[in-house]
Amino acid sequence: MSRLPRLVRLFLPYWRWMGLGVLVSLVVVLANMALLGVAGWFLAAMAAAGAVGGIMNYLLPAAAIRAFAILRTGGRYLERLVTHEATLRFLSGLRVWFYEHVEPLAPAGLQGYQSGDLLSRIGADIDSLNNLYLRTLVPMAVAVISALLAFAFLARYSLALAAINLAFLALVGAALPMTAHRLGALPGARLVEASSRLRLAVVDGVQGMGELAAFGAARAHLEQTDLLSHALTADQEQMSRIAGSVSAASGVMTNLSVWLATLLGVVLVHQRQVATVDLPMLILVVMGSFEGVALLPQAYQYLGHTLAAARRIFTVIDTPPPVADPPDASPQPRDSGLEFRGVGLRYTPSGPWALADIDLDLPHGRRVAIIGPSGAGKSSLISLLVRFREYETGDIRLGGYSLRSFRGEDMRRMISVVPQRPHLFNATVRENLLLASPGADQVRIEAAAKAAQIHEDLAALPEGYDSFVGEAGLKLSGGQVRRLAIARALLKDAPVLILDEPTEGLDAATERALMESLLAATSNRTLLLITHRLSALERMDEVAVMEGGRIIERGSHADLMNGNTRYRQMQAVLAPSP
Repeated sequence: MSRLPRLVRLFLPYWRWMGLGVLVSLVVVLANMALLGVAGWFLAAMAAAGAVGGIMNYLLPAAAIRAFAILRTGGRYLERLVTHEATLRFLSGLRVWFYEHVEPLAPAGLQGYQSGDLLSRIGADIDSLNNLYLRTLVPMAVAVISALLAFAFLARYSLALAAINLAFLALVGAALPMTAHRLGALPGARLVEASSRLRLAVVDGVQGMGELAAFGAARAHLEQTDLLSHALTADQEQMSRIAGSVSAASGVMTNLSVWLATLLGVVLVHQRQVATVDLPMLILVVMGSFEGVALLPQAYQYLGHTLAAARRIFTVIDTPPPVADPPDASPQPRDSGLEFRGVGLRYTPSGPWALADIDLDLPHGRRVAIIGPSGAGKSSLISLLVRFREYETGDIRLGGYSLRSFRGEDMRRMISVVPQRPHLFNATVRENLLLASPGADQVRIEAAAKAAQIHEDLAALPEGYDSFVGEAGLKLSGGQVRRLAIARALLKDAPVLILDEPTEGLDAATERALMESLLAATSNRTLLLITHRLSALERMDEVAVMEGGRIIERGSHADLMNGNTRYRQMQAVLAPSP
């Protein structure tokens, strides 16, 4: 239950709204009890007055009945308004809190989670946490306060009657909820996991529809999704059966309490300890007091579901960040020059070296290309530079300062990266570009697009730069997505530019034009080009060949072409396609 105090602490910034929700809910329950009690007394008093031909002032109790009825009806609406406002504020703040904790973990700290699983945690799991406030905290607070007030009121007439009512309230409000919690803990936890697996399967199926169809695996995936759906339905049915059984038991105990109160009340009237006209009031107050505890069994039944969702959220949050920011502010580098000295990286403490003894110099304004087969360690270098991962040995320096002295956000502001698989959001072209520089005007936007050789393509779209690109750039070709990402990196205007396979998927003519344009646009930046292709390598100041996480050759294009070098042997692979 250690997760429960953590959850409660998350509610603290919203305690005013949540406290107001509890107060309004309590007023509704008390208004209902008062309405029933006054109505019962009024009817009995009117009957008694009529039987003896007496005179009674009915205006005051009639007005009280109308007031309590209006208060109950209006309070019920206000209760929904306030409690849902509190819930929505909490959920909104919780998603921001979750993102603020998850963002430093990406991507290395989240590599064990699939996108559909993270989507489920930030969506459905966080939504499940509203049960703690709406279905647990509010009903619990209302139940305790209303039960004590009912006991105090009934005790004025009969301590025995008050004790019987309190005992049954404890059964319905404590014993049944704990039973419901024990019965619902396991299926509730399974419900969270089953929901997550089903969402993950659906997301994977939608995103991989083409691959599933191409390899004939669509039916198998559909059958697997169907099995997950049936498992989810089975857990939901079990939770419904528990809810039905507990609700029936609650109704039986409520009615039993009313019957016992009636029998005891008759005895008290016979013994002249309670006035005859007060008996209907006391019985109806007993009946109305159970409204305060009626929701607790269902609340505790879903407590296991809520705590399971909290566990999934806290599991992500408690993941230690792969790179820790320094306590002090980042230094001001003298320039954008990069130096690698004996850098080594392993993805696990006992795993093989992804990078080993890397020595590389990229002085300010220098252009360096890194080539090598897949898995050589080229992308690992990028993850170190943008502080997604921490190197284990050696050091990397930017402008004379170790990368470990820079905060991750500051480092990423100084480096623009075009990854091998760039991501576009389901927004307009303009909105995707403005992510790099929110204040950029149309002139700057078009200049970056022209440098990336994408301006004419974008201008030809139905709405130009205001055209939507679709989910992950679905409405654009692969080459257009890559060039749009290059335009975004250029628009950022960072002093260091890293391009990972920028010409992949482009024809030879477009590739040559793009590389010429990029070299012209980045003449005053430090450029690191990672590629499998030969285009423009002769324009680089240095070319480094990587294999097995090591740099095996370094030099200019001309130097490496002389002699029996690995670089020369790779020409056939690196040569641009005709």
